[in-house]
Amino acid sequence: VEILSTLSMDLDTLRAALLFPLADGEVVSEEVMQESVGKSVVTLIHGVRDMAAIRQLKATHNDSVSSEQVDNIRRMLLAMVDDFRCVVIKLAERIAHLREVKDAPEDERVLAAKECTNIYAPLANRLGIGQLKWELEDYCFRYLHPAEYKRIAKLLHERRIDREHYIDEFVGHLRSEMKAEGVKAEVYGRPKHIYSIWRKMQKKHLAFDELFDVRAVRIVAERLQDCYAALGIVHTHYRHLPDEFDDYVANPKPNGYQSIHTVVLGPSGKTVEIQIRTRQMHED
Repeated sequence: VEILSTLSMDLDTLRAALLFPLADGEVVSEEVMQESVGKSVVTLIHGVRDMAAIRQLKATHNDSVSSEQVDNIRRMLLAMVDDFRCVVIKLAERIAHLREVKDAPEDERVLAAKECTNIYAPLANRLGIGQLKWELEDYCFRYLHPAEYKRIAKLLHERRIDREHYIDEFVGHLRSEMKAEGVKAEVYGRPKHIYSIWRKMQKKHLAFDELFDVRAVRIVAERLQDCYAALGIVHTHYRHLPDEFDDYVANPKPNGYQSIHTVVLGPSGKTVEIQIRTRQMHED
């Protein structure tokens, strides 16, 4: 419920998430629940329960699951529920489970992480629920690659103060320039997720110090025209790297994600990744 509340889900969704463990364990009968919270909540609970078919995926240490099998299971999950909220509840339930097994035996952590890596994190990505996707990925990475997770976490922590000071000054300057140009938008530093850092290091064969987006800023405007005005201000005051520019507003990702991405050289020649979007895009 705590996880779902951060997503501004409706009351029926929160009630279904709260009651699902009781219904699943048959602690409370369906009749009693329907009388107390209504049919719509019970229908959501049924949808979440139907998703238990995922257990056919045997994510053990030695099992190898083909990408085709994984895709089939994800499609099946989406097909078996009529209400998007059921999937969101299930994703939140899996995050809660990953949190709970933090101190469990290694084989239990690995089992949970493999299942989420194969099914639930990609499902969250496909549905465009970034907040849940990031947490699922970070926990899975932590359990499946503990040494790498600790190494990157340590690097982030060691340089956190310098990085935050740099971003604070960068954001302050950007806010001043945007105010002077009459562009209304929120500008703030954004947190980095350990798995996404590691994946980028692997994909681009980069050392931690060579990453563009360890220093990251987000601009959220009310109007689309202000997004492009903000981009113009950014590129006027800082040299950008053309190969790192992506306009996912004009060309959205397959999951519907929209945002303008650019990387610029800030003070002292340090790279800063900037994401620019409207509030509607941010909330979607």
